Amino acid sequence: MIDGYKNGITPNPDVMCNKEIKFGLFLKKALVLGADYVATGHYVRVRTVESEKGKVKRKGINKKLFQLSEAKDKNKDQSYFLWTLTQEQLKCCLFPIGDYLKPEIRVIAKKAGLPTADKKDSQGICFLGQISVRDFLKQFLPVKKGNILDTSGKKVGEHEGVWFYTIGQRHGLNLGLHNKGEREKNNLPYYVSDKDLKTNTIIVAQGDTNIELYKKEVDLININFIPDFIDPGLKGQAIFARARYRQPLFKAEIIISGTENYKVVFEKPQKFVAPGQSAVIYGKGGQMIGGGVIR
Repeated sequence: MIDGYKNGITPNPDVMCNKEIKFGLFLKKALVLGADYVATGHYVRVRTVESEKGKVKRKGINKKLFQLSEAKDKNKDQSYFLWTLTQEQLKCCLFPIGDYLKPEIRVIAKKAGLPTADKKDSQGICFLGQISVRDFLKQFLPVKKGNILDTSGKKVGEHEGVWFYTIGQRHGLNLGLHNKGEREKNNLPYYVSDKDLKTNTIIVAQGDTNIELYKKEVDLININFIPDFIDPGLKGQAIFARARYRQPLFKAEIIISGTENYKVVFEKPQKFVAPGQSAVIYGKGGQMIGGGVIR
């Protein structure tokens, strides 16, 4: 995560924790100890489906596939963080609360006498505790003063280092001190729209509807398709995607050139799309197709 911020992107530690720890080291250890499954409290659903004859063939054999889909509770759905899971992992995974709403789970927990029944929902990055991401990063990355420019190239403030800021960030820029007259004139906040690692410069756009805050398409790396393949019928077809957690699904299209180049084109431009974050792809029924890291 630290290396990602150092290189100017906004990594997603929740995705990597699921890949490397919960469904990586933890799952492997559980299986070594003789477990058949591991169960987690993720709000997501898994089921088995038959691959369609003549349409999808995996090594020439039609077989059962494990399919992830959004949870019943759309407000708590965590499928966005699980796009790295594979068929080998899913066959050993149980997600028992995916078919429940969060209030229903609290009732069950209370009846069972669990001390967490009324615990507040967790927020932020679990291993940081009460410390902010910026204060955590300052333990590893240097403070390096740089300029904040608006979209016209005018200097409107200074920052502490591009690695402490992310696309779409509004708070922590302290631009009211440097550009008070402009702020008072139109009363619109600034948002980070771009970063230049080489020059240690942050670009900000004013107003949350500013065109500079939107993207029409993204290139993806580190692709994973949950069924181990992309259905040939999806190429060039409308699917659904989200590029931020809890973002409503929006229509998009997968474009593939060669074997490793994947592009997701949005039907409508989307706001606050940050390199390093995940773009997750869904079918029209909420089933997960896969995802990748935004380049």
